[in-house]
Amino acid sequence: MAEVYYKEAQKLGQREYRACVGKGKSPCLPVLDDFIPPERAAAGIDLGVVQIPTEFLVGVKSRSRVNAFAPNFMPILEEKTEFAAKWESLCQAHLSEGIRDPVKVYEYMNRFYVEEGNKRVSVLKFFGAVMIPAHVIRVLPEKNGEKETELYYEFVTFYKYSKINFIEFSKKGSYPALQQAVGKKPDEAWTEEERRHFAAACHYFHKAYAALGGEKLSSTQGDAMLSYIKVYGYPELCAAGAAEIKRNLSKMWEEVALQQEEAPIELKLNPAEEKKPGLLSAVIPSAPAVRKVAFIYDKSPAVSGWVLGHELGRQHVQRVFAGKIETTAYPDAMEGDPRAVLEQAVADGNTLLFTTSPRLLQASLHAAVEHPEVVIMNCSLNKSHRYIRSYYARMYEAKFIIGAIAGSLSESGRLGYICDYPIFGQIAGINAFALGAQMTNPRAQVFLEWSSVKGLEAAAGALTEQGIRLVSSQDTAQLARGRRSSFGLSRIEGEKQILLANPVWRWDVYYEEILRRMLSKTVQAEYESSSKALNYYWGMSAGVVDLAFSDTLASGTRRLADFLRESMRRELCNPFLTPLRTQDGRLIGEGQQTLSLEQITAMDYLVENVTGSIPAYAELSPLGKATVDTAGVKPATATQE
Repeated sequence: MAEVYYKEAQKLGQREYRACVGKGKSPCLPVLDDFIPPERAAAGIDLGVVQIPTEFLVGVKSRSRVNAFAPNFMPILEEKTEFAAKWESLCQAHLSEGIRDPVKVYEYMNRFYVEEGNKRVSVLKFFGAVMIPAHVIRVLPEKNGEKETELYYEFVTFYKYSKINFIEFSKKGSYPALQQAVGKKPDEAWTEEERRHFAAACHYFHKAYAALGGEKLSSTQGDAMLSYIKVYGYPELCAAGAAEIKRNLSKMWEEVALQQEEAPIELKLNPAEEKKPGLLSAVIPSAPAVRKVAFIYDKSPAVSGWVLGHELGRQHVQRVFAGKIETTAYPDAMEGDPRAVLEQAVADGNTLLFTTSPRLLQASLHAAVEHPEVVIMNCSLNKSHRYIRSYYARMYEAKFIIGAIAGSLSESGRLGYICDYPIFGQIAGINAFALGAQMTNPRAQVFLEWSSVKGLEAAAGALTEQGIRLVSSQDTAQLARGRRSSFGLSRIEGEKQILLANPVWRWDVYYEEILRRMLSKTVQAEYESSSKALNYYWGMSAGVVDLAFSDTLASGTRRLADFLRESMRRELCNPFLTPLRTQDGRLIGEGQQTLSLEQITAMDYLVENVTGSIPAYAELSPLGKATVDTAGVKPATATQE
């Protein structure tokens, strides 16, 4: 029987060999010594004996047996040879008692190269083994800033705590996202039972993914699985079988396919021209039904300035579109199960849902997949989800102007900045403020504090104790105990605080423009004509961002601010002109160019004239952690070594 199996394996090997030759590819196994110096491999990290996925066994350590196998590890040497006899002997041992002795391999970039046990690997691959025991030596690549290397080092950190080596991703940030999605802290180790549950979930997911043709996608199964978890949750994945996973996965297949995109987000920078009605509708007008629109808030307008701004926007569109649109507010969605709140909004007949916080993102995505007849828009930035649209404002434009004001007013150049959460959009605001200050005062240094770490009052106190008198605080007022905490740019004079300028989120304008285009089906046309996730990232040119100035602001400074604001509205001014130098000395861009919107939204670094840092996850308040979980930048979500 072993001879028959060798002949079958040999046919597989010869077929693979010929296919590689026909495609102009090497018909031999890759050799680690050909691209990694042996002395580097000898200095590798000993991981001991672990189970490794056979599909990641791709080559050999040295050239000693490279001509005996095709690239699929199937034998190509003739029958009746010593090699064939040894292969058949191992095959018989596997059939009778199983191959238990671990092979010895070197791991490089999560691919394994065999030093001892090539024939054992060949036999086990032939019989379809999924995992095999191996003594692993890890060889780390040099850190060169390339995407593949950075992604690999994310894996190394993930493996340190999970000991999971059989799932792969194509996008940076995915490994820490998975660690968080399964309910683990960034530096929390997995138990053996948790690993078994995860492996079982992966097994059932693989069946569903393969049945739907996932192997034809250029993204990875890990990308698809992480997308699934973001929609349905990890506990639900573990509790489901392959059939249920397949049903759910088929509903969200566009979301899975989106992961193939290198740049999956399409940014809409200004309101599109409204879609004109067709001739027939003009000749035979119909009375449109009243459209019901839900505004879903994570908190109450009574305690949150952020929510109050959206609530005032809702009230505005209710007046403007009276008779055409009926709006309903659903406050405090995060007090219980936000999914239930969205389900209630759909049951109430709402066909458009605005979810006004990044914390509502997962519930929004789940509802959008389950209710494709409903349009859901989430107020967040830099999130690539096909089934929901996201919207946000380019508040960094206002921050740049406020920074220029602060720089012009400061004799010492020492300025303060209080930020709330280290999420996408906020980092661009910090950097824009610092660059604006530097433009009017080359000595300007911005001292950064975080209200989600110390609390707002303690953060402000930390700045004033250093003698800093010009402070830019949070973007929106925090309503607490019946009073407003400071926001905007203020001058501190003892116990006195003088507000000079503050950014304005014009949610009334934003929602009116969005709803006009919803009624004219312009937004739907944009969605249908794009294969990417849509993010409406409007700014001053669209009238959704503005500045308010105090009468105490000197006339000359006010003229400067008005000039910059008008330039921004006409899109003649861009805060991010390259090259930019970061805190760690890196140069971003070259020549006199402007950063792309994609580069701005993805900022996870601070520019050189900022003193302070992006806080680690462990430093954040519970609300800060909850917000960062859904929209945090990498330095705030990554494990701190």
